Amino acid sequence: MTQSRTPQQIPVVVLAGFLGSGKTTLLNHLLHRSGGSRIGAIVNDFGSIEIDAMAVAGALGDSTVSLGNGCLCCAVDASELDVYLERLARPSAGIDVIVIEASGLAEPGELVRMVLASEHPGIVYGGLVEVVDAAEFDETRARHPEIDRHLALADLVVVNKLDRTPDVDRVLCLVRSLTDRAAVVPATYGRIDPELLFDCRPGEERVGQLSFDDLHRQDGAAGHDGHDAHVDQVDDGDHVDHLHTAYDSLSFVSEVPLDPGRLMPFLDSRPEGLYRIKGYVDFGPHDRANRYAVHAVGRFLRFYPEPWGPAGERSTQLVLIGSGINTDALAKELRACKSDAPHADERGMWGVLRYVRDPEEQTGEVAVAEAGEEAWSLHDGP
Repeated sequence: MTQSRTPQQIPVVVLAGFLGSGKTTLLNHLLHRSGGSRIGAIVNDFGSIEIDAMAVAGALGDSTVSLGNGCLCCAVDASELDVYLERLARPSAGIDVIVIEASGLAEPGELVRMVLASEHPGIVYGGLVEVVDAAEFDETRARHPEIDRHLALADLVVVNKLDRTPDVDRVLCLVRSLTDRAAVVPATYGRIDPELLFDCRPGEERVGQLSFDDLHRQDGAAGHDGHDAHVDQVDDGDHVDHLHTAYDSLSFVSEVPLDPGRLMPFLDSRPEGLYRIKGYVDFGPHDRANRYAVHAVGRFLRFYPEPWGPAGERSTQLVLIGSGINTDALAKELRACKSDAPHADERGMWGVLRYVRDPEEQTGEVAVAEAGEEAWSLHDGP
């Protein structure tokens, strides 16, 4: 389900973690398990991504290697990030999601700032994923105390290498204590379900590959009420001899419009472990002309007003994805957001409109400091 963003917008996921945490292994897993989605991978350091014994050398400067599954991998310096985002986000490139693998010594907050500050209308922030080595977590914190700050910034934390960790529960509890409501998922060999990060397209096969020459050619080319919530528990079970991460998914449908004055407190207080929200919201009398596509990842939130079609039923359709979330409680809270007012409150939409990006403005996202910690949000001031 990709309706949580406009068709032209591609989520940009920042994949961070210290050397040896398993970032490349996780990216390799995503490339293999993309479900037909095409991944543009921007590698921000030297190294290689081994895919079916093919190495994509990170020391090739500005070259691009075409992979067997049609994914694109660019070895770039961070200063070139916006250039490559521009190139990958063009509709003719056919990319569904962009993953930036940060250097093991990079400051993930800087990359997040660059993504949020991008003026390209074709991308949207897709979250900061921090990978940690569970087996070496104590040693990593001793050598790199800044990891605590990185975890506080993360939207999703992958606790990797649990098969090599004798005290799994202690490490997981410690990591959770260092995050700011982020979803924390355990993993072995970087195996997490890609649906946590982006919308896969099962059964859809991409034909052809995208090469560096292709990019240069592109440069020159012009439910019903009463049954409104459904819960899925998804587990990647193809490799039964390894640990895998299940995620929780709640589907919510309401034919009764939602009250923005009730929905916004729900969104502003998203619980720990709720990583993504996507779908459409019908605000009924508050805006009869538009439905509102919603895109939330971690603490990032944005609405997109879109005209209703000339025909068809109007309803709210939302999907919530996370790890360890209480789906029953979330469904109950969403049901409580249904509107019982026949007329609009003129101030009712103010909270929603704070998170609507004005296309005439350069950018609506900024990094803000809260109580000495960094958080990412939409700028709602003048």
